[in-house]
Amino acid sequence: MALQPRRCLPRPRPRRPSRARRRRRVGRPSRPRPEAVARAPGDPSPPRDLSPRDLPLRQFLPRQVAIDGYGDQFFHFAGMSHAGSILALPSGIRAWAPAAMAQVDAGALAPILAEAAAFELLFIGTGADPAHLREPLKQLLRGKGLRFELMPTPAAAATYNVLLAEGRRVGAALIAV
Repeated sequence: MALQPRRCLPRPRPRRPSRARRRRRVGRPSRPRPEAVARAPGDPSPPRDLSPRDLPLRQFLPRQVAIDGYGDQFFHFAGMSHAGSILALPSGIRAWAPAAMAQVDAGALAPILAEAAAFELLFIGTGADPAHLREPLKQLLRGKGLRFELMPTPAAAATYNVLLAEGRRVGAALIAV
């Protein structure tokens, strides 16, 4: 029995960099970014570039978007970042006053109750650790026919993103971690 010659596969050629990378490599300057000066008059410090991530959420982002990231008392979404807790409701994303579950009261739940008919499930992110909602507040939410789940903020944000991507009508009240 004669040995069959072994077929060798050709070596894969290294991929060429894309045109954009080739241009950058040869020294073509990239487009300049517009600068925003963040300093007081007479301040000797150099100007600082402000990106959209540095701009705070003043009041309201009028659309519902996924939460891109969280941590260090910040939430990142839609190319922006916000320091503190947020409400992500069907009408949009807005700042939320409570910094801990102990600070959640009927006044903090008022924006959620106003939109209770617009979504089917609310995720309440309790911060880094699991926590409970006081019974009168639970009754207030149930009285509006609102289904809700309490869980740590990382789990609440992830579950909110998954159900939002599926097209479900969801909301989230997330305390910053």
